[in-house]
Amino acid sequence: MKFNVIGYLISEGFKNVMKNKKSTFSCLGVMCATMLMFGIFFAIAQNINHIVKIVESEQGMQVFVDVNMPEEQIVQVEETLRNIQVNGTNAINKIRRVSKQEAYDTVKEQLKDHPDAMEAVEVEMFKVSFVINLTDLSYTHDVVSQAEQIDGVVKVTNSENTITTLMSLANGIKMFTLVILTVLIIVSLFIISNTIKLSVHARRKEISIMKYVGATNNFIRAPFAVEGIVIGIASGVISILIICLGYNALANKFLSSSIAQKIQTISLLSFGEMVNLIIIVYILLGVGIGIIGSAISMRKYLDV
Repeated sequence: MKFNVIGYLISEGFKNVMKNKKSTFSCLGVMCATMLMFGIFFAIAQNINHIVKIVESEQGMQVFVDVNMPEEQIVQVEETLRNIQVNGTNAINKIRRVSKQEAYDTVKEQLKDHPDAMEAVEVEMFKVSFVINLTDLSYTHDVVSQAEQIDGVVKVTNSENTITTLMSLANGIKMFTLVILTVLIIVSLFIISNTIKLSVHARRKEISIMKYVGATNNFIRAPFAVEGIVIGIASGVISILIICLGYNALANKFLSSSIAQKIQTISLLSFGEMVNLIIIVYILLGVGIGIIGSAISMRKYLDV
């Protein structure tokens, strides 16, 4: 008996969708547009965060030790650097030692057009250094402070301006995406509730009769909630298909462009890497907006 009631409520919800074809299709169109907008901003945000993480992994600092430091002490400095922690968390992702010879060869390559400049320069004049990549860019200041206090460390260099810009960019993207999502949810609620309101108004006499014979508010509301959920999920499915086709085409075009070719380290996420999260968000949006929208549109008729 219980299953018959559930089946009845679901079938009534689908019937409502088909009864109001004009309003349903117009609602589908606007809902698809809002979900597409969210999908576009979501894809852009995910890719920028992905690129920021790539750049973040390549950003590091360089720690120079005293030019006359013996090998035993250099090894000890490396071990101390490797074990640096911030708030009880390991702050060092990887560390690479740059020998005197490697430093000499680097400078020699940079001055290859001016060979005379290297005549009086010897390998022993260069300092051993360590290039450090952090697990989190926010640890930069703390790691620099701790590295500078190590005995034998004479200089610490880092791209602080670049790091600050990257962190600001990542935080800005997160806030912007959240604002966009909030606006789209409000717009979608307005659209769904107004569409369902048309169905409710057309069936207002039927709703009154159901109330007189003792039907509960939830029983009356269920078919309209199903209607909203169907419209929301259908919009999500259509939007995912459109975004998938559009994203793959644009991503391939961008990666083959001259800009991407110049920046060898740049890469974009594949749609498959984002699709699971997009599906989850769209399902939550479709179901949530459908239920809340139907509740808003029926308040007048259910006296709640």
